[in-house]
Amino acid sequence: MNRPSSELSEKFSDFRAMQASLEGLDAEQRARVGDVSFTEDSIKIMTPQVGAIVLRAVERTPEVIRLQAEGSPVPMCLEVKFRPVGDNATEVSGTIDVELPMMLRPLVGPSLQKAADQFGEMFARLA
Repeated sequence: MNRPSSELSEKFSDFRAMQASLEGLDAEQRARVGDVSFTEDSIKIMTPQVGAIVLRAVERTPEVIRLQAEGSPVPMCLEVKFRPVGDNATEVSGTIDVELPMMLRPLVGPSLQKAADQFGEMFARLA
């Protein structure tokens, strides 16, 4: 992303700023993001499988935003990391930490990684 990490950190200090960016996306990009809404400290995602999952910010620094899931069937934490790669460039990546029973990991793991990647992309698009 062609922005310094400090600028991205400031932008995501209030998630409501992402709503205007979301509304500015074209229809295809908006569809990829899905049914998402924002408050100052949370991101609400509607899923067909589980219903509403709220990701609430529990840590915000210039390097990372850590969100904890509420309403998820399993404990889950999402991190979006900002790594400066130059004066005006930042790499954005997402990870999800989920407590899954061992037998479900092979079935669900790839989908969770895809979700983590999509969150990183969503933050990058809405920045």
